[in-house]
Amino acid sequence: MAKLTAKQNKFVEEYLVDLNATQAAIRAGYSPDSAKEIASENLAKPNISNAISKAMAERSRRTGINQDRVLLELAKIAFLNPIDVININDATLLDEASRDDTAAIASVKVKTIPIGDDTIVEREVKTYDKIKALELIGKHLNIWNKKEIDIKEREMQLKEKQFAKLADLTPEELIQIVALNKSLFDHDIPERDIKDFIDD
Repeated sequence: MAKLTAKQNKFVEEYLVDLNATQAAIRAGYSPDSAKEIASENLAKPNISNAISKAMAERSRRTGINQDRVLLELAKIAFLNPIDVININDATLLDEASRDDTAAIASVKVKTIPIGDDTIVEREVKTYDKIKALELIGKHLNIWNKKEIDIKEREMQLKEKQFAKLADLTPEELIQIVALNKSLFDHDIPERDIKDFIDD
């Protein structure tokens, strides 16, 4: 496999900064006018692609950051039950709250307000965005693939309409339709079975 040029090596290094190939190409010294095309070409080259994958794997080992760890951190936020962490009556953290639970805490604010000889203490415990964490987990697990769901729903609606029309046909017409359009069915249906079905 061909050795990377100095500029290609620089592209690999810069790509790891923000995973923006066009900007990486510009920072590596390629012309801004052709950076987008060159970035696309670089990512398609096996030697550069392999160098990026190797560098990312090395960085993951070095930092201890990988997909599993990121998902686990998101899960701590997404599935936090506040009453396991926060005393609802006075907005303080519970002594028995685990480190996993407190990892979902974004901030704790305590404000003392003097009123005459007394003071009022205001407390605020803020958690990270639960909905955002769920969205990120859903994206990673491909739960929110709306396009695929919409396509399946349309296919189902079309099949329902097709079968609704079949109900209005005579037995003879039905047999002809099945013979001509077997794609409506998961497998071939012998004509005798169709007749038996109609007779029932």
